[in-house]
Amino acid sequence: MLALLLLHLVAGVLAPVLVRWWGRQAFLALALVPAAGFAWTTSRLGTVVGGGEVRQSVAWVPELDLTVTLRLDALALAFAALVTGVGALVLVYCARYFEPGDEGTGRFAGTLTAFAGSMLGLVLADDLLLLYVFWELTTVFSFLLIGGSGARLAARRAASQALVLTTAGGLAMLVGLIMIGEASGSYLLSEVVADPGSGPLLTAGTVLVLAGAVTKSAMVPFHFWLPAAMEAPTPVSAYLHAAAMVKAGVYLVARLAPGFADVPGWRPLVLGLGVATMLVGGYRALRQTDLKLLLAFGTVSQLGFLMTLVGAGSRELAAAGLAMTLAHALFKSTLFLSVGVIDHATGTRDLRELSGLGRRLPVLAAAACLAAASMAGLPPLLGFVGKEAAFTALWDGGLPDRTTALAVLAGLVLGSALTAAYTLRLVWGAFARKPALPPTAPAELAHPPTPLFLAAPVVLGLTGLVLGPASPLLEPLVAGYADTMPLLAGEAEKLALWHGWQPALALSLLTLLGGAALFAVRYRVYQLQRGWAVGASADEGYWNTLQAVDRLAVLVTGTTQRGSLPAYLGTILVVVLALPGSVLVFRAPWPGEWRAWDTPVQALVGAVVLIAAALALRIHQRLSAVLVVGVTGYGLAVLFALQGAPDLALTQFLVETLTLVVFVLVLRKLPKDITERHRPRERAVRGVIAVAVGLLMAGVGAVALSARTATPVSVDHPEQAYDFGGGENVVNVTLVDIRAWDTLGEVALLVVAATGIASLVFLRRRTGVIARLAQEQRAARGSRRAPRRRWLAGSEALPPERRSVVLEVLTRILFHSIVVFSLFLLFSGHNQPGGGFAGGLVAGLALVLRYLAGGRYELGEAAPVDPGLLLGAGLLVAGTSGVGGLLFGAEVLQTAILETTLPVLGDVKLVTSLFFDMGVYLIVVGLVLDVLRSLGAELDRQEDEDDTLDVAPEEVILR
Repeated sequence: MLALLLLHLVAGVLAPVLVRWWGRQAFLALALVPAAGFAWTTSRLGTVVGGGEVRQSVAWVPELDLTVTLRLDALALAFAALVTGVGALVLVYCARYFEPGDEGTGRFAGTLTAFAGSMLGLVLADDLLLLYVFWELTTVFSFLLIGGSGARLAARRAASQALVLTTAGGLAMLVGLIMIGEASGSYLLSEVVADPGSGPLLTAGTVLVLAGAVTKSAMVPFHFWLPAAMEAPTPVSAYLHAAAMVKAGVYLVARLAPGFADVPGWRPLVLGLGVATMLVGGYRALRQTDLKLLLAFGTVSQLGFLMTLVGAGSRELAAAGLAMTLAHALFKSTLFLSVGVIDHATGTRDLRELSGLGRRLPVLAAAACLAAASMAGLPPLLGFVGKEAAFTALWDGGLPDRTTALAVLAGLVLGSALTAAYTLRLVWGAFARKPALPPTAPAELAHPPTPLFLAAPVVLGLTGLVLGPASPLLEPLVAGYADTMPLLAGEAEKLALWHGWQPALALSLLTLLGGAALFAVRYRVYQLQRGWAVGASADEGYWNTLQAVDRLAVLVTGTTQRGSLPAYLGTILVVVLALPGSVLVFRAPWPGEWRAWDTPVQALVGAVVLIAAALALRIHQRLSAVLVVGVTGYGLAVLFALQGAPDLALTQFLVETLTLVVFVLVLRKLPKDITERHRPRERAVRGVIAVAVGLLMAGVGAVALSARTATPVSVDHPEQAYDFGGGENVVNVTLVDIRAWDTLGEVALLVVAATGIASLVFLRRRTGVIARLAQEQRAARGSRRAPRRRWLAGSEALPPERRSVVLEVLTRILFHSIVVFSLFLLFSGHNQPGGGFAGGLVAGLALVLRYLAGGRYELGEAAPVDPGLLLGAGLLVAGTSGVGGLLFGAEVLQTAILETTLPVLGDVKLVTSLFFDMGVYLIVVGLVLDVLRSLGAELDRQEDEDDTLDVAPEEVILR
C-alpha cells in the first residue's frame, strides 16, 4: 500500500516532464499508476470478503511513536476501487480532452495524479493524524485543480471559496480528531471506532469532526462551493466532484458510524443535514440551464442522500449506502464526462442551444442514458438496487425511532422524485430534439469525439448496467462493512435486482411518476421557482461574510496599528511583564545565593554597557545613538570571551559589526537628528518599562540557572563532540551534527529573510559594470585605447567628496587577507573557534569593506553573482550533505568520519559535516550580499537619478 502511494507521488512529480516529452499521450502512461492501484485493490478482494484485512505499518518517528499505519478492509476497498478505477479512466479521458500544446497541461497532469494518490492515502489511513494529512492534501490539490492556471477570475474565486470552506472544516476536524483520540486513548482509527469511549470531550470532538465532513461533502449550508467549482475542467468535475474528493466526507462518516452513531448529536446532525441537502440540491437542479451546473446541484442532492444512508448507524442502511455510493460514482462520473464530450464537440453546455445531439452522437447518448437511468433509479441499473435497498431499510425500521425513520423516508422519496425530474431534464436538454431549434443545433460539430475520448464514459456506463443484475456479487463486500453495525430491522435484506412485490418497489415507482410529472410541467415549475425566489443565498452570505471580515480587519488594523514602533514594543513588553513576570515574582523558586560577578573585569564591562545604554537615551543624532547601542553588543561579546566562550564571542562581534553596517545603510534615508519629542511623563513610563523588563530577564536567567536539578546534557557534549562528531569545538559540532536539523531550519529561515530583504527594494540584476564605466570614461576623454586594468576602479565613479584614499589603500591591502581568513575559520571551525557562520560573516564584511571603498560599481565587480544563487546553492549543499551519513551507514545529517594517510600530507581526517558548514558559509555570504545590494547599492542607484552611468537592465553587460 505504501508503495502504491509512493508510486503516485513519483508519477505526479514526473508528469510535467512526461507531458513535455509525449504531449497529451502522457496521460495514458499516467493512467497506468491508478490502474495498478485498482488491480492490486481488487486482487485483495478475496481476503477482505473472507473477513480479513490487509495492514501495513512503517515507523515514521519512533521517538514520538508516530507510525504510518495503512489498513484495507471492506469499506476502504470499495472506496479505493472507486478512486483508482475512476481515476485511471479519467486520465485516459484527459488524453483526448486536452488539445496538443494546451498551456498548463503538464501541471494539471501532475496535480491530478498527486490528488489521486492523496485520496487513496485518505481511504487507506488507519491513523487519525495521517488521515488528516491526506485530507488536507486533497484540499490543496483540489484548490490547484479548480483554479487551473489562474488566468480566469471565476476559477480563482471558485478555488479560493472551496479552499476557505474545506480548510476551515478541516481545522475544526483536526481539533475534533485530537479530542476523540484523547477521549478514546488511541489514535488508531480502527481502535477508536471499536471503543470510542464516552463523555463530553468525545461528544464535542464528534461534532467538530462532522463539521469537517459536511464542508468537504458540500452539505447545507456549505453546499454552494461545489456548483461554483464547476469552473474547473470537466475531468476535475468527473473525478473530484463525483467519485473522489466530495466522497471524503461520506467516507469519514461511514468509517466512524459503527462506533459513533449513538453519540449524542450524531444522528440529528447527519440525518437532518443529509435530507435537507438532498432536497435543496434537487430543487436547485430543476432550474439550471448549464448541463454541468445541473449535474453539480444533482451531485449536492445525491451527497445528501449518501450521507443520510451511511450515517444512520444501522446495518441495513449502511449496506444500502455503500451500494449507492458505488452507483453514484459510476453514473455521475459518466454524466460529467459525457457533458465534457458535448462541450468539447459543440462548444456549449447550454441545454437551450442543443438539439438532436442523440442521433449525431449515438454512442455517447447511449452511455449517458444508462448513467441517467441509474441516477433516476430505473431497473436494471445499480442505482435502482441501492435506492430500493434504502427505501426497504427505512420502511422496515432502519432507525432506532420509527417516527424518525418514516420522516426520513418521506424526505428521501421526495428527493428521489426531484432526482428523476432533473435526470429527465438533463437527458432531454443534452440529446433530445427541440422543436424551437433547428433539427441539428449546433449545425456543425467542432471536434467530433474519437473512440478513445468516448471510452471512459462508455466503460463507466456499462459497468453500472452490469452491476445491477450482478449486485448479489457485491453482497459479500457490502456485508463486510455493514455487519460492523447493528441490525435494527427484523432481518437483513440482501442486495438483489428483484425482491418481489413490496412497498419499496411502489415507492420507487412513485418517485419515477413524480419526477415525470415535474418534468412534464417544467416550465410552470420554473416560473414558480422564479416567483418564490428568496433574495438571499448561501453563496451571497459567504461573500458578505468575507467582506465584513475584511472591513473589520481594516478597522482593527487602523485602530491598533498606528505606525508607532515604541507603542508596539511597549505593548509587547507590558504583556511580558504582566504574564511571565507575575509568575516569576509570585511562584518562581528564587536562588538562595547571589553572585554579581566572577572577576572585577566583568563588573567593569557591565558598567560600560550600562553607561552606553543610558547615553543612547540622551543622544539626539541617529548615527551616534546607533554606535552607542553597538557598544552594548560588543560588551556582551567581551563577557562571552571572559566566560571562556570564544565561539560565541567571535560570532557576537561579527554580528554586531554587520548590524552596525546595516543600520548605517538604512540611516542614510532618515533625518540626521531624532526630532521626535516626548513629554517627561512618556519618557518616564518608557524608562520604567525598560528597567522592569531588564530586571525581569535577569531574574529569569537567575531562576533558570538555579532551578536545574538534573545533570545538564551539555556535560557529555565534549566527549560526544569528539567521539561522534570528530571535532573538538563543541559549539560547532553541536550546530552541524548534534542539532543539525535545528541548524538546517535556521539557515532556511536566513534564506527566507534574505528573500524578504530583496523584496523591500526593487533590485536590478547587477548594480554596475566596470566595463561600461571605463567605456564611457574613455569616450569622454576621446581616447580609443583600452586602459590598463585597475583595482578598485569602481571608486572612480564616486564623487571626490565621497572617496577616501586611506580606505581604498586599506581595502587593497586587507580584502584578500580577510577572505582567506574567512576560509580559515570555515575549515578550522570543527576543532578551533570558527565555523561556517563565522566564516561567512567575515567574508561578508570583506564585501562590505569593498563596497564602502568603491561604491556600488565596485560591489558589482567584487561579487559578480546573484545573491539568490548563493543562497540556493548554500541551502542545497547543506541539505544534501545529510546524504553523506547515509552512505556510511549513519543517520541523515549525522557526521561520517573519513581518515586516511596520503603522501606528503600525512594523516588526513575529513568529516562530512564540513560540507554542511560550507552550505552555511554560502548562505551567510549570500545574505550579506543581498543586504548590500538592496539596502546599499540599490539605494545608491535610486539617489543618483541623474547618474549617466545607469543603463537599462537589458543593456547591462554581464561578464
